[in-house]
Amino acid sequence: MLLENFNTIVTGCNRGIGKAILETFAKNGADVFAVVRKENAEFTQYCRQLMKQYQVTIVPVYVDFEVEEQIKEGAKQILSYKKPIHVLVNNIGIARPLTIFTMTKMEAIRNVFEVNFFSQIFFTQLITKNMMRNKKGSIVFVSSSAAFDGGANIEYSASKAAVIGAVRRMALELGGFGIRVNAIAPGLTDTDMGNSMSEEDEKTALEMNIMKRKGKPEEIADAAVFLGSDMSSFITSQVLRVDGGLR
Repeated sequence: MLLENFNTIVTGCNRGIGKAILETFAKNGADVFAVVRKENAEFTQYCRQLMKQYQVTIVPVYVDFEVEEQIKEGAKQILSYKKPIHVLVNNIGIARPLTIFTMTKMEAIRNVFEVNFFSQIFFTQLITKNMMRNKKGSIVFVSSSAAFDGGANIEYSASKAAVIGAVRRMALELGGFGIRVNAIAPGLTDTDMGNSMSEEDEKTALEMNIMKRKGKPEEIADAAVFLGSDMSSFITSQVLRVDGGLR
């Protein structure tokens, strides 16, 4: 129960890593503002199931991170509850089919950056003011091993690298307010995105992995719990690679 009585926010939590983070946070006693793109009956039912199972509160919040006004409204809705926010996990992200750099349109690069980087920075600005007033908080960004090795296409790799640069700067500025800022860099993970590559590309990726397997979403979620909890109270400006020993 590392997050018992914590008020938390998790974005992009309707599937994959985000969904695992949502459940693992609930399992550890956190109340969660679960930010997803649009209302979905299946997701709503899933949240109710988690609330009943773990005796926590989960509030679905609907935000399209490609629309600035919706980001503002989503943050406003969360902050209207007048609760201190202890943890923010920025997990939202999109990826496009693999293309070579010279054939990638600038429109596609801008679109991925808008969601994977700019929208998250804007949302974090809005939420951080709450943490600053309370002199405490943990912000966790989900980056990617591609930020280090360019293992995905240009727009995804670059946007995830930009996140790490932002983490370093935010940690410097917010440390005086008791706010920690870190990132997780997952390697190849057993999600829809991680399973979308060709059999040959997957085999090559696993050969570069010391543990010779994909990560499980729950293993990434455990890292998010650690960085969100007081177990990591003296850790900031760091990138925790959860990649099975990617070489």
